[in-house]
Amino acid sequence: MRARRDRAAKAAGGGGIGALLVSAGSDLTYLTGHRMHGSERLTCLVLGADGTATLVVPELEAPRARTNAPGVEVRTWGETDDPVALVAGLVPRGGSVAVDDRMWAAFVLKLQEALPDRAFVTSSAVVAALRMYKDAGEVAALRAVSAGADRAYARLRETAFEGRPEREVSAAIGELLRAEGHEEVGFAIVASGPNGASPHHLSADRVIAGGDAVVCDFGGTQGWYCSDITRTVHVGARPDAEIRRVHDAVLRAQDAGYRAAREGVEAQAVDAAARAVISDAGYGDFFIHRVGHGIGLDGHEHPYLVRGNAQRLEPGMCFSIEPGIYIPGRFGVRIEDIAYIDEHGHAQPLNGADRSLAIVS
Repeated sequence: MRARRDRAAKAAGGGGIGALLVSAGSDLTYLTGHRMHGSERLTCLVLGADGTATLVVPELEAPRARTNAPGVEVRTWGETDDPVALVAGLVPRGGSVAVDDRMWAAFVLKLQEALPDRAFVTSSAVVAALRMYKDAGEVAALRAVSAGADRAYARLRETAFEGRPEREVSAAIGELLRAEGHEEVGFAIVASGPNGASPHHLSADRVIAGGDAVVCDFGGTQGWYCSDITRTVHVGARPDAEIRRVHDAVLRAQDAGYRAAREGVEAQAVDAAARAVISDAGYGDFFIHRVGHGIGLDGHEHPYLVRGNAQRLEPGMCFSIEPGIYIPGRFGVRIEDIAYIDEHGHAQPLNGADRSLAIVS
């Protein structure tokens, strides 16, 4: 954590930033080891360009902060104190102030009032640029949580779908993730039949029927790091010809994305490679989202594999490859896995679950 803070401080100073103000969330975890959710009580790491680090926390959070963030000075505030004034007083003179992208607007506005002579920028230019490159320990953590999601999917294929509401199957996925080592379940999308044409469908009361294609997209965390996997299954042994054709196109598109993802290639080229396969199959108008997003301490982070992003891929970057086809009123198909660029510059999958169109009962 100290080495990460030193790198962040050096990058901040090089960019004319005097201090980073990092609130509760994944950036704070990355830089200190202290993990907590944001609330109306301000928590903020003040990291100066000279490397000095002070963690400001509510008094009731101090014991946990001191345990979780060794090597960082902890300053506390009481329920009737002004935490913004405390943070502002710790900001060194000179340079702009970089605030956490996810800091509550209420805190940012008060900090601007307290530091009226300072320019404010977002911290993503510094911290996101560091977090994009996973070290060996982070890749191992992503591999472990992805393996847990793979095992949950293998067990899911053995369960009954027909006659059950989507929300019931969604709850069962959550239980399977926990049974396979996940500490938190982030989401479990179950989108059956026509609901599959909505990529972020909220699992509801629709009863899954024979003949449905069902998109199952789920993930959570283990040891702070995130899983994210999508598979499409078919209820009953005889999928119609178009469902098979669409699933084949999506699978070939994902393979094309893997082939395109290598060191030195622009992130947008991975999207283009997968999209070309789907367009050539006649379904280009039905692929309505980017092909992938970075993953790590957050489910969505840099780099984003989308048209217009010229960021070049480098070893250590981890991201999803998830093409999909969504036909309104009928069905959808998506296949998603997590990949990383290895030390040889090639994309390697972290998921190993069967990608075929699974037949379920």
